[in-house]
Amino acid sequence: MKIQLITIGEPKWEYKKIFDEYLKRLSGFVKVEYFPIKENKDSEKKILKLIEKTRVVLLDEKGKEFSSKGLANFLEISEQESEKKISFIIGGADGHSDLVREKSDFLISFSKLTFPHDLAMVILVETLYRSFSIKNNHPYHREG
Repeated sequence: MKIQLITIGEPKWEYKKIFDEYLKRLSGFVKVEYFPIKENKDSEKKILKLIEKTRVVLLDEKGKEFSSKGLANFLEISEQESEKKISFIIGGADGHSDLVREKSDFLISFSKLTFPHDLAMVILVETLYRSFSIKNNHPYHREG
């Protein structure tokens, strides 16, 4: 299985360092491709091309909330269902276009809270790393 991260924009300032660190860690578990897309009139077209033949997961405030183990199970089930590639998409300030929403297979939410865009990108990559560490019995995640 491969993971594709698609974001409108890319993290800035200190967020970039943290994002890059977790992206590197995640790549120890799974092949990861990252596509930051500049927000403009061609953004939707670029996203639609990238998500062809992938399972599409949108980050959305109306999505399903997972525990860390729950997301690890979601990824495990996706892998068992022979999903070749899963695309996780973080939209722009106004969310996702209607066409991208139509192409989505699943919506997930980190919280009912709204986070700054850069922080949401860091949360996504850290959460995926944590989920893959659970899936692979790596000691990163600790149950409380």
